[in-house]
Amino acid sequence: AWPPRPLAAIEWTVRMILYPWVLLYLAMSLVIWKWLLPSEATMSSLEPGWIAGIWLRNLAVVALIAGGLYWWLYVRRAQGNDFKFNPRWPSTGSKFTFGSQVRDNAFWTMTSGVAFLTGYESLTHWAYASGLVQRPEWSSNPVVVVLMATLGVVFVSTAHFWLNHRLIHTVPLYRRIHALHHRNPNPTPWTGISMHPLEHLVYFSGFLVWWVIPVHPLVILMFVFYDGPGPAPSHSGFARVQLGRWSMPAGDLFHQLHHRFFEVNYGNTQMPIDWWTGTWHDGTRTTHLQLKGRQRAAQTSGDPIS
Repeated sequence: AWPPRPLAAIEWTVRMILYPWVLLYLAMSLVIWKWLLPSEATMSSLEPGWIAGIWLRNLAVVALIAGGLYWWLYVRRAQGNDFKFNPRWPSTGSKFTFGSQVRDNAFWTMTSGVAFLTGYESLTHWAYASGLVQRPEWSSNPVVVVLMATLGVVFVSTAHFWLNHRLIHTVPLYRRIHALHHRNPNPTPWTGISMHPLEHLVYFSGFLVWWVIPVHPLVILMFVFYDGPGPAPSHSGFARVQLGRWSMPAGDLFHQLHHRFFEVNYGNTQMPIDWWTGTWHDGTRTTHLQLKGRQRAAQTSGDPIS
C-alpha cells in the first residue's frame, strides 16, 4: 500500500508472525545463551559431556512444551472442544507403535527427534567454536541478531520445510519414511516432530544453512526451538489455547488440512509457497474442488500426486 505505513507493518509482523511463540522462543534463547550454553572453548571439541547437557536441555524443553500442551488440552481437557479442529480425540490401534497414537508420537519425538535435534545443534556450535565456520563481526550486530533470530529463522525454516516436505512426499520416500508422521490425521502436540529417523535427518538439516550464512549463537538457539518444540503448538489440534480469560494462537488450520488431505499445504503460512505452486488449500469448497480435479487428472494419467 502507498504511502508506506511502517508502524502498521511492524504491528502486523508482531501479531501475525512473532506472537506468541517466536517471542517465547526468543526469550528462552536469550536465557540459555546468557547463562546455560557451554563456552566456545568447551564446544571447540566434540566431547560427550557438553553434548549430553544439550540433549538433556532439549529433552526438557520438548517435554515441557509438547507435554504441557498435551496435558492441558487432552488430559485435563481444560477447554473441552472449544477451538478444536476435529471433535475426535487421539486414536489407538495396531498401526501405532505401542498401540496408541499418544505413546507412538511421544516415543518418536523424545527418542529420535530429540537425538537428531541435539546432534545438529551440537555440530553447528562445534563448527563455529572450532573455527571451521567463521563468525564475522557484523553477525553480532544487535540489529542483525534480532532480525536473524526472528524473521530470518522463520523464513529460512519455512523455505527449508517446504523443500524437504515436498521431497519426502514423493512416493518412494513417503511410503518408507513420511508415512510414520501421517499416521496422524488428527494430530496432537506430540505429533509435531514424531517422524521416522531418516525424516529427522532431512528435517533438521536446515541447521546446515547456518554453516553457510554465519550467525550469532542466539540465532542457532532460536532455530533449535523453532524447529524442535515449535511444531507442537501448530500440531496441537486446537486453533487457540485458553488460559482463564486469556487465549493465544496455537494450532494451524493450514497444516491441519495437510494432515487431512495429504497433497496440499506442504509449507507454512509465513510464506505463500503453496499459493505459488498451486497446492494451497484454505478449507473452502473452491480449493477443495481444485484438489479433487488434480487427483482425477493424476489418476487418468497414471501419475501419482506427490
